[in-house]
Amino acid sequence: MDHTPPPFFKRGPAPLVRLFFFASLSLALLVIDARFRYVEGLRSWLALAAYPLQRIGTAPVDLAARVGEYFSTQARLVAENEQLRARALAYAQDAQRFQAAQAETEQLRRLIGAAERLALRATPAEVLYVGRDPYSRKLFIDRGAAQDVRPGSPIADEDGVIGQVTRVHPLVSEVSLLTDRDQAIPVQVVRNGLRAVAFGAGASGMLELRFMSAVADIQTGDRLVTSGIDGTYPAGLPVASVVRIERDAEETFARAVCQPVAGIERGRYVLILANESAHPPLPDAAKDRRGDKARKARAKAKDPKEADAAR
Repeated sequence: MDHTPPPFFKRGPAPLVRLFFFASLSLALLVIDARFRYVEGLRSWLALAAYPLQRIGTAPVDLAARVGEYFSTQARLVAENEQLRARALAYAQDAQRFQAAQAETEQLRRLIGAAERLALRATPAEVLYVGRDPYSRKLFIDRGAAQDVRPGSPIADEDGVIGQVTRVHPLVSEVSLLTDRDQAIPVQVVRNGLRAVAFGAGASGMLELRFMSAVADIQTGDRLVTSGIDGTYPAGLPVASVVRIERDAEETFARAVCQPVAGIERGRYVLILANESAHPPLPDAAKDRRGDKARKARAKAKDPKEADAAR
């Protein structure tokens, strides 16, 4: 009877022998690879074959990292977007303030140049606000009686006449614009010296030359300046330009519509003009009436004497 174990149960070399063999083989392969690099190609092929397995193994980690990076990037972008919007808004406000300051500087420079060209004393003032009455054209400036502003003082800008001071308060003055219906200004045509009176047209923002002769020598495009005959406005200040002339053959008078040259409805700074030229005093109406009464009384006193002499 055979007592040998079947081939399946044969153990072969001892485990210690096999360990020693494979350890020696590994050490030899390491030395050969380090010395002669014989297995470099094999390593490359093995790495290429193992790459899909590596990617599959690291896919969950990469996916989690990408998701976290996406959300963190989104949060960072939202925060940066908010900061950029706030910065852009601040820059826009700064740009608006800079543009406003630049416009004010340019206007002040033009006003200073206009004041230097004028042969009279000019005081700059700032427009505070416009009147609320829709049927009048008025504005208020930051100069008053404390700054020696007087009623009737002409108001102008760098382009021409705007109006005149009609009411003075201690620190504020009311200015009636030329386009106000209650305003009138004596003007003169530069081209031929023709004198006329320009009246405010109200809401239209225009001036009108009324009661002119139908054959008056005035043309579209003529420039009008102050004539200075009223003693309020200095002579030679630009006022308006003629844009339309209405003549009717059946009427005796003509009507000219004029566009003001000054910034009637715009601008933030104006000049208060002081007309220091000497004018002869206006005749006193009361004295004239008393003089007329005295002359009439003397004439009546002489009449009886002449009647007695005739008898």
